[in-house]
Amino acid sequence: MKKASVLYIILLTLTLSAGTIYADKTSSQPLCWKFDFGTDLAAEGCQAVTPDTLYASQNGFGFLPGADIAAGTRNTDDPLLGDFCGSEKPFLFSLDVPQEGNYRVTLTCGRNKPSTIVLRAESRRLMLENIEIHPDIPRTCTVVVNVRNSKLPDGRSVKLKARETDAFHWDNALTLEFNGQNPAVCAMRVEKADDLPTIFLAGDSTVTDQTREPWTSWGQMLPRFFKPVVAIANYAESGETLSSFIGERRLEKLLTQMKPGDYLFVQFAHNDMKRGTPRQVGYQDSLRHFITEARRCGAHPVLVTSMHRRRFDDNGKVIDTMQGFPEAMKDVAIEQNVPLIDLHAMSRLLYEAWGPDASAAAFVDGTHHNAYGAYELAKCVVEGIRLNIPEVAAWLTEDVLPFDPARPDPPETFTLPASPMWSDIKPEGS
Repeated sequence: MKKASVLYIILLTLTLSAGTIYADKTSSQPLCWKFDFGTDLAAEGCQAVTPDTLYASQNGFGFLPGADIAAGTRNTDDPLLGDFCGSEKPFLFSLDVPQEGNYRVTLTCGRNKPSTIVLRAESRRLMLENIEIHPDIPRTCTVVVNVRNSKLPDGRSVKLKARETDAFHWDNALTLEFNGQNPAVCAMRVEKADDLPTIFLAGDSTVTDQTREPWTSWGQMLPRFFKPVVAIANYAESGETLSSFIGERRLEKLLTQMKPGDYLFVQFAHNDMKRGTPRQVGYQDSLRHFITEARRCGAHPVLVTSMHRRRFDDNGKVIDTMQGFPEAMKDVAIEQNVPLIDLHAMSRLLYEAWGPDASAAAFVDGTHHNAYGAYELAKCVVEGIRLNIPEVAAWLTEDVLPFDPARPDPPETFTLPASPMWSDIKPEGS
């Protein structure tokens, strides 16, 4: 047992303590940062992070204000594992990065008492769910975080809405939220991971990374279900239609980051349908444009039909308010030979399993979901991936099991703690 512990420490030290590298866009050296959390002497090659290390533009990293962070120690001589920063409340850590793209983040978490870690990235993007940590056995976990900004190569920018200007997912930083029971972090390594494939998401408020509780989408739950061999880049935004996503240069921006072997998941209809029929709004032609542009980049398009709204008739059956848009998407999927995830059909099974009254536990309003509802819809999407896209299914985590939307998880079993950011303001779109 002692020999195994020594080997673990040696391997961890080699992984996390090889030196801190800062590189700019013109450097051939890989981008890599290493941090040692706590008040003891930092491990060689690591930046020290104490409870007083608040984010400032001068140093480019630190804790964001608002959390009561304290340092502690554990019974070990290893400089990386011997101390930590933690709190009894959620806390956020932010790191400025000079380039867009995917970053591999390796965290060693644990403290001197039992704890769990719920990790979110950027705007409440769920990365790790309820990871239990014994006080004597720290856990090392790896996630992949996609970072972007709104700039285009020619100097123009994405036309952001006012509500997006302070969003973590449009800045030049990688932001992590540490949540759970007694969350604490001992060490962190962040490195650029350009070699990894990316799944891009394009959609509306039911897909986007909602910045504040209780509003939540399936898109921001999706990363939790994937191994750290792929990134999820969620470009969806509230209030969007296929045409506005193009007109606001969101698709153009997304395509500048896309490379061969990537995937583009497309879900629109909730706002498109308010402007007319599929034919009147050019819905199918716009879908074909998305497909063509993805393929031009060597990427693989995937269509996702939109989920139902929370509307029931007197017999407890879902009322379809989508006016033929899911059917129009299915026709394009067949015509273009594109994989389709029928979330429209799966959401009907899901909502009717809950029923008119119990379904309230999954929604904030008649369209938008809370964390529990978004999590269940994400499981529907994952099931669609598992059944229809084997190449992507190979990237799913080992704990992903078949999911029957007609038998949802009971809401009382959902234990994900809320993020500290909260708003009563309804997202754009309905």
